[in-house]
Amino acid sequence: MSATPFEPSAADHPPLHNPRMLLWLVAIGFFMQTLDSTIVNTALPTMARSLGESPLRMQAVVVAYVLTTATVIPATGWLADHFGTQRIFLLAIVLFTLGSGACAASASLEQLTAARVLQGVGGAMLFPVGRLTVLRVFPRDKFLEAISFVAIPGLVGPVIGPTLGGWLVEVATWHWIFLINIPVGAAGLLAALRFMPNLRSTGVGRFDLGGYLLLVTAMVSISLALDGLSGLGGAQTVVALLMVLGLAALATYWLHALRSPSPIFSPALFSTASYRVGVLGNLFTRIGSGAMPYMLPLLLQLAMGFSPAQAGMMMLPVALASMGAKRVVTRVIRRFGYRRVLIGNTLLLGLMIAGFALMWPGQPLWLRVVQMAAFGAVNSTQFTAMNTVTLKDLASERAASGNSLFSMVQMLGMSLGVTCGAALLHAFNDWLGATSGAQSLPVFRAAFAAVGVMTMISTAVFWQLRKDDSGAA
Repeated sequence: MSATPFEPSAADHPPLHNPRMLLWLVAIGFFMQTLDSTIVNTALPTMARSLGESPLRMQAVVVAYVLTTATVIPATGWLADHFGTQRIFLLAIVLFTLGSGACAASASLEQLTAARVLQGVGGAMLFPVGRLTVLRVFPRDKFLEAISFVAIPGLVGPVIGPTLGGWLVEVATWHWIFLINIPVGAAGLLAALRFMPNLRSTGVGRFDLGGYLLLVTAMVSISLALDGLSGLGGAQTVVALLMVLGLAALATYWLHALRSPSPIFSPALFSTASYRVGVLGNLFTRIGSGAMPYMLPLLLQLAMGFSPAQAGMMMLPVALASMGAKRVVTRVIRRFGYRRVLIGNTLLLGLMIAGFALMWPGQPLWLRVVQMAAFGAVNSTQFTAMNTVTLKDLASERAASGNSLFSMVQMLGMSLGVTCGAALLHAFNDWLGATSGAQSLPVFRAAFAAVGVMTMISTAVFWQLRKDDSGAA
């Protein structure tokens, strides 16, 4: 007898005996994915000198990983349904580990960029498949606690990425940024073989290749157009053409999805109010929070004279406070409900981001630590509330595609955050005519204030949640 939909197949994997180890496995996979999206930020100048390149050209190393991750994510739901969650998770670890080794062995920018693409393919499948497994294994009354536990490393990864990258290039070489993934990947393979169930869905249809290509065209075109606006390359005519192409592909996909019998992302997903609000809220709010791991190390190093390792150490209070907030955020959501928590916390998050405009070189160390920790706690609350409100009402038959779309939006938000942060820094630098050192402080202050305002505006999305929406999962 074949396994029923969303149930473990006895032929593929024995019954799940240790759900806590499953959560640890998914959490570590999420950490690997998010860490490598930011770990190179503080190491780019050192890597550029080693490869004989300009630091500005090294932006391709970051863009290649994030864009590849975003474009592969839409296929993960179908792949997991068709081949099983364990098989795709194992494939993800193998590709991610091989890509990491190839990055460390790269002798040119072109080789490093290609290796980051391979790494991004594996990273794209790590957390979406893991979170899909958690969604199907844990009952809804345990889902909030489970996803909160899993989300902690994902919050810490982008925060300590610049820290770890800066430290490694000072005590070793930039190659160790990627070499550290190899033993973690080997341990992950062994753990996945033992603790990851191979959940599959019966009656999986054909893959919507046409819709997938339209989505990829839209994401890549819009991302490259915004990257050109940041001053990192691209003539105005090319930027305009890329933006038009991206928007046209996005509109064409929506029309395609409306008439296709099995689109990769069905418009019916947005019939669930909490999912609709959660996805849109994640996209716009993460633009602000996604810019922070990129902008904060630059502020500390370029305007305040910190070394890469010193700037990294200043990010540790953010990570510690993020983990500490996880102990209370579930109770806060259950007491006040998703709507009130998200409205109030999004406004507070925007204020915290804008508050970094008040940093100055003579600021006491304890005040900087408090400011960083407060931001980490607020950011942690935001992510947990957004993640759970998005998925809590999603029907089981839509879990795979809905989970993949949500993961894609998260990566796009991170990518847009870095791009918008870079664009604002370049724009204010041109307007204010700053040079370097303390003279660049006004540029950073204006950019942080602008990102904070953008984040506060996204509060309007969460206003659309029901007033009686409680914190019950």
